[in-house]
Amino acid sequence: MNLGLTNKVAIVTGSSRGLGFASARSLASEGCRVCICARGDVRLREAASDIAQVAGDPGRVLAVVTDVSQPDGVKSVIDKTVETFGTLDILVNNVGFAGGGSLLETSDEQWQEAIGQTLLPTIRASRYAVPYMQQRGGGVIVIIASIFGREAGGRMAYNAVKAAEISLAKSLAQQLAPSGIRVNSVSPGSILFEGGSWWRRQQADPAGIAEFVRRELPFGRFGRAEEVGDVVAFVCSDRASWISGTSIVVDGAQSRAF
Repeated sequence: MNLGLTNKVAIVTGSSRGLGFASARSLASEGCRVCICARGDVRLREAASDIAQVAGDPGRVLAVVTDVSQPDGVKSVIDKTVETFGTLDILVNNVGFAGGGSLLETSDEQWQEAIGQTLLPTIRASRYAVPYMQQRGGGVIVIIASIFGREAGGRMAYNAVKAAEISLAKSLAQQLAPSGIRVNSVSPGSILFEGGSWWRRQQADPAGIAEFVRRELPFGRFGRAEEVGDVVAFVCSDRASWISGTSIVVDGAQSRAF
């Protein structure tokens, strides 16, 4: 299936590894010119090299070292992408972090960090990107949320900011439809990749994680990052032209919500 993404310009935040990297790689494999960004220079350069091989041309990949939790960091990614590629068609908001535990264990600082590292970067990146998409007559925004933004599970602060992202995607979809801009959230379940949270837990407690897989994951395995990345590429494509304002679950039947 031709997704019609050739020469589209995409930004993927938090894309040096994991879901962001997999999304950028899938978009590049479908012909997009891609900007990836992260705070760490070494890992970002390695990611850019890998994606350039998939794209077949290093000139089709832009890597920006920045902290998108800061307003200037987000703006620099948008500005450098447009300066390099001339336009912007797709924004994938992937960056996010939320710590803390229960109500009594989570401080104001941890709540503020969860909002500042997850929700605000998504809002700011979308705000900066939309005018360029409006100039193009349309575009696509995807927010990487979680099944735990749709139902209970995970840390409380993580639940809250992911639920907020799903709500934001719905609101933006209705608001931006007259401009030809589609907005969706993608809600993965438990995904295993090297360096990720499930990978670290598996290293620390292999027996406990094996029991979690047996109990919670119907297919008997974790999801893979590329399984999410491929869904992101489809949602960004013309083949998904009538999909907007929804949350697409990619979880191997893990979640309980309808």
